Amino acid sequence: MSGVSGANNEVTPQSRLGSGPQTPHSTSREARDPARHGFQEDQQVRLPLVLTVEEAADRLGVGRTVMYALVSSGAVESVRIGRLRRVPADALVAFLDALRDCQRGGAA
Repeated sequence: MSGVSGANNEVTPQSRLGSGPQTPHSTSREARDPARHGFQEDQQVRLPLVLTVEEAADRLGVGRTVMYALVSSGAVESVRIGRLRRVPADALVAFLDALRDCQRGGAA
């Protein structure tokens, strides 16, 4: 009976934690260190300037069909890059700002 000691059947730390080496998924400080993965503390994540319609839909939390309707109607700005349709990231912010203004104006 490994991990059980004496007559009172206490469980030792070895029986709970296992006696093998730590796995690569350990939560040690070293494993959580962003510098270990090539990121510096002051380095910001760079977001793309333009998004696919599907990515834009995901960012807004709407379906692909709704996003295509918003782009087709001109409610959300989009650009053509060659044969590709893309949504500028700041167009989503502009759309939300316009939506807020419209709703505030209607509620007042």
